[in-house]
Amino acid sequence: MRIPVLAALALLAGPALAQPAATPAAEGALTPAQRGEVIGILREALRSDPSILGEALRANPLVLRDAFEALREAETRDRDGAARAAIAQHNDALFRDPADPVRGNPGAPITLVEFFDVRCPYCKQLHLAMGDLVRRNPDVRVVLKDLPVLGPNSVLAARALLAAQRQGKYEALHGLLLRLREDPTEPVIRREAEKAGLDWPRLRREMDDPGIAARIAANRRLAEALRLEGTPAVVVGETLIPGAVDLATLERLVGEQRERARRGG
Repeated sequence: MRIPVLAALALLAGPALAQPAATPAAEGALTPAQRGEVIGILREALRSDPSILGEALRANPLVLRDAFEALREAETRDRDGAARAAIAQHNDALFRDPADPVRGNPGAPITLVEFFDVRCPYCKQLHLAMGDLVRRNPDVRVVLKDLPVLGPNSVLAARALLAAQRQGKYEALHGLLLRLREDPTEPVIRREAEKAGLDWPRLRREMDDPGIAARIAANRRLAEALRLEGTPAVVVGETLIPGAVDLATLERLVGEQRERARRGG
């Protein structure tokens, strides 16, 4: 096992560093199929025997560094390709579900999709950037996907938000809950809901509606299809961006979408 793995590391690092006797592919650049096979060998070996890293590091630190950079790039390409395919497959559910709440101009031609959890600190940061984005760009709308991943109080808050939508107060409660610096327990949600002008008895009753639970479950299935590992996450066009992004990055991505639309792409 060890000799093929060391050869794989050398091959990924580049033909110039590969051991001459490792494989005929060492004489020239790897084809895409050969590169995929080598990456598969390396991934499997590292899963079964992580100690191989120590031997490779002692043998040639430069080979290890370059090989792992190549592996990282390959995994990034694989992940991005899978995300693009999932976005294309679930395009309507992402961008055109009429049940989803929206920030900004509902009829705007450019759509971003945001998966969030109200308890997530990075979602709170993104909430501010998204607010600036829609204020500065009237041709942008943000579709909001409640994705409670941080425990029971996250689920409680998501149910409250979706129930608030039935009273036309989703955005008001959304803003209040994303600005919270305390856990959204039921008493806290009631306080914020009343502050937003919601009918609390109705809200509390509708929070337990099976239809609300079904919408949260649908968002979770969509997140699983996109292989999301947490919140926040933003979808722009064919691109999935995990984690919080700043206003400048959001505006750059929006600008790219405008240019693509102008070219008819």
